[in-house]
Amino acid sequence: MFYEQDWLMKQIQMLVRFIAKTVFKKDTDEFSEIIERSASGADILYRELLILLESGEICKAENHLYDSIDVKNKYHLAVAMDFYARLNLLSEQELEDADFSREEIKDGIKNITALFGMNFTTDYFD
Repeated sequence: MFYEQDWLMKQIQMLVRFIAKTVFKKDTDEFSEIIERSASGADILYRELLILLESGEICKAENHLYDSIDVKNKYHLAVAMDFYARLNLLSEQELEDADFSREEIKDGIKNITALFGMNFTTDYFD
């Protein structure tokens, strides 16, 4: 089980980094600088999600992300990838305490990237 979760964590990290490199031309899995310099309004959503994450409200944060996402604004993709990258850093226990799982992180990335027309993730995790 540990090996499987470790593998999934690495796959999530690699995919987030791939999106940063291909969409934003940055070799990172840290999106805060991209978001804060964007002047696109994405920073507001970013701060709202951080507040929810800090209070342990992961499910509420994810719902807010989906309710607020603007697929015409590529910086909202950065916000979403930052959100899932932060979740990926949490321990299994922290995710479980918030009624969330690493599989949900994977599914969230697949769903968000599909909203932005990036359907390459369909077989990425399989």
